[in-house]
Amino acid sequence: MRIDKYLWCIRYYKTRNMATEACKKGHVTLNGQKAKPSRDVFPTDSIELRKNQINYQIKVLDIPDNRVGAKLVDIYRKDVTPKEAFEHVELLKYSKEYYRKKGTGRPTKKDRRDIDDYLDE
Repeated sequence: MRIDKYLWCIRYYKTRNMATEACKKGHVTLNGQKAKPSRDVFPTDSIELRKNQINYQIKVLDIPDNRVGAKLVDIYRKDVTPKEAFEHVELLKYSKEYYRKKGTGRPTKKDRRDIDDYLDE
């Protein structure tokens, strides 16, 4: 089965086109090598893909015939993504919210002085 179709079947991408684009952009690697969308996937292969700033690592257990339900996805793949990857994204989210709320505009004079004091130290 093609790698773009496999990623669509196990619900990592919403459409085949999105999976194909991710492969073309180099976000998907198969056994350590960048994968074209037409590359075949076999059981025991390892896939690494970057999506939403997380590097997912997947072991292929079996090949589905067609797109499977969300409850059945674990039959066909084993997710071996380290927990640190998810924690890193959470920390990024909180650090962005701490400094500036979205939509508050430019930094005020006080904010600028605080930034200057922080950078001088």
